[in-house]
Amino acid sequence: MLDTTRSCLWLWLLVLGLLLFTTNGAYVPITYAQSAVAKGAVCLDGSPPAYHWDKGYGTGINSWLIQLEGGGWCNNVSSCLVRKNTHLGSSKRMVKQIPFSGILNNKRIFNPDFYNWNRIKVRYCDGSSFTGDVAAVNPVTNLHFRGASVWLAVMEDLLSKGMRNAENAILSGCSAGGLASILHCDSFRALLPMGTKVKCISDAGYFINTRDVSGGHYIQTFFDQLVATHGSAKNLLPSCTSRMKPGLCFFPQYIAQQIRTPLFIINAAYDSWQIRNILAPGIADPHGHWESCKLDIKNCLPSQIKVMQDFRLQFLVALLRLGKSASRGMFIDSCFAHCQTEMQELWFMQDSPLLNKTKIGKAVGDWFYDKKPFQKIDCAYPCNPTCHNRVYDDPHAPHS
Repeated sequence: MLDTTRSCLWLWLLVLGLLLFTTNGAYVPITYAQSAVAKGAVCLDGSPPAYHWDKGYGTGINSWLIQLEGGGWCNNVSSCLVRKNTHLGSSKRMVKQIPFSGILNNKRIFNPDFYNWNRIKVRYCDGSSFTGDVAAVNPVTNLHFRGASVWLAVMEDLLSKGMRNAENAILSGCSAGGLASILHCDSFRALLPMGTKVKCISDAGYFINTRDVSGGHYIQTFFDQLVATHGSAKNLLPSCTSRMKPGLCFFPQYIAQQIRTPLFIINAAYDSWQIRNILAPGIADPHGHWESCKLDIKNCLPSQIKVMQDFRLQFLVALLRLGKSASRGMFIDSCFAHCQTEMQELWFMQDSPLLNKTKIGKAVGDWFYDKKPFQKIDCAYPCNPTCHNRVYDDPHAPHS
């Protein structure tokens, strides 16, 4: 009986391992944009920018999907110094290869519309959603705030490697990368030939300007400091910065309506990062009343759910600033989640989250190819039984 049990366990582990391997797709090696260094386009520590490129083939050989990595931001010298010694501030600290899954998967069954495109994951090492622009380098800290230059240098590198012949192109990203895909959407389109079909996707990048649970403006202050530290103002939309202070122009709600390129917003109305870091950041909850709730939405008290329902309404109001446009897509589910395009189980699997009986991968594919528009907003929590609500192990886990 014991041997039979062990055999069954080993078989189960083998199947699980094979499933993980097949759904993740291929491991893709890193490419360093060495030529960018001479242009001053470098990570926080002065190392070269980097990306991972899985080349397209067949019908996708002239189609390009750029996925900008997420990873929060640093808003002052102290936090940037800490970041400088991690993979989010130095390409020297990055792993040499990463698995491509979800929207980057190379298997048709898991990514039916983009599996054979040129799929690129641009690594994030500047801490400003690719907007920083400070020429001087402090000799004491050796910090380089060059996010905008990194963005342009990587795009130029890819253009020289075939992207200038693109017939189809998508700029996408998750979290801080999802914000960057909004900020750089129109400039991405401008880099490509006139006849190229270009669209942008923002996954969990629609950060909203709202008060935290203490009544303070934590995220607004954070973005003000970020923009000042990185010298980002000159790389934000002039139509916004001419009307309001630059830090506000880091919030999609004040700029998204001015984006002319077709844009698809994928976001949980109860975005777990925003709940944890905008609505109830540690500084606004000194006694830790929200700690258990932030770990697992099932732990939330009725009073906390009420606050989160109010947050959802504020999110939807901010989202409606996008205005009405047939070219825009929207998949706003009622899950406690963050970043849903890169995780295979959320993007396109048998039990992936559904909205209007449609998976995220299907909604995005139909929208890109103009098969069917998709602009859906879910009902309020806990109405969607298909949600994969995120559960955190560590209440003090770093920003995702």
